[in-house]
Amino acid sequence: MLKTETRYAIDPATAKTLDTDQLRDHFHVSGLFAPGEINVVYSHYDRLILGSAVPNGSPLTLDHVEATGTKSFLERREMAVLNIGDTGTVTVDGTSHTIENGEVLYIGMGAGPVEFSGAGRYYLLSAPAHHTYATTLIKITDARRVEMGSKEAANERVIIQLLHPDVCKSCQLLVGYTQFAEGSVWNTMPAHTHDRRMEAYLYFGMPEDARVFHLMGEPSQTRHLVMSNEEAVISPPWSIHAGAGTSSYTFCWAMAGDNVDFTDMDMIPMGDLR
Repeated sequence: MLKTETRYAIDPATAKTLDTDQLRDHFHVSGLFAPGEINVVYSHYDRLILGSAVPNGSPLTLDHVEATGTKSFLERREMAVLNIGDTGTVTVDGTSHTIENGEVLYIGMGAGPVEFSGAGRYYLLSAPAHHTYATTLIKITDARRVEMGSKEAANERVIIQLLHPDVCKSCQLLVGYTQFAEGSVWNTMPAHTHDRRMEAYLYFGMPEDARVFHLMGEPSQTRHLVMSNEEAVISPPWSIHAGAGTSSYTFCWAMAGDNVDFTDMDMIPMGDLR
């Protein structure tokens, strides 16, 4: 079963007038990981698509999605598949790839239908592409690891870069995830923006009663979204993206836009946040 939803882009002047429910309608994504379903959210920010596939005992196939206007979903797109569940299998162009928890499968443009099976819980990310790069399974041992933060600042964490120029080529997708050490809860302070790229976040690995307060908005007009386990955020290029949780957590970050330079950030001084 395939379910699709479209989210339109809005400007920061409009965003600062929205109440909680309206903010969530535009930027918060819940209910992704439904058993037996493929869910797709088509964002007009850099045409990024985020979604999920949960086979639940029967294979699921992603092929035609009306929102893309193409015969096949990957006809003019690339995709990354992150498995946040148990070991599963993703079949692309007749080749089956076994994907363990925490691994990413990069799928190049023009690959055709993609079949999901096994016990995986697959998080999907897709962006327009201009070139076909090889479909590649990226294991955790292949990833680029960047350790940051400290216990004293409650932000000790490791950034695991999987779909990154130093690891695997892509047209514009950057994908990885950040894991917090026990007792650390703060992400990215001072905050930053990068107007050249939008971003999407999936919070996962959280206890059911835990929450993350995701900070967004212009630096002078900050807002927040309260996030539960396995919920996502669409983050516009003009918005900060930071957060703090009631316990440690993991989040997947994905970017699309003008470049694949992970360090391309416009830092916001703490004194400028409101």
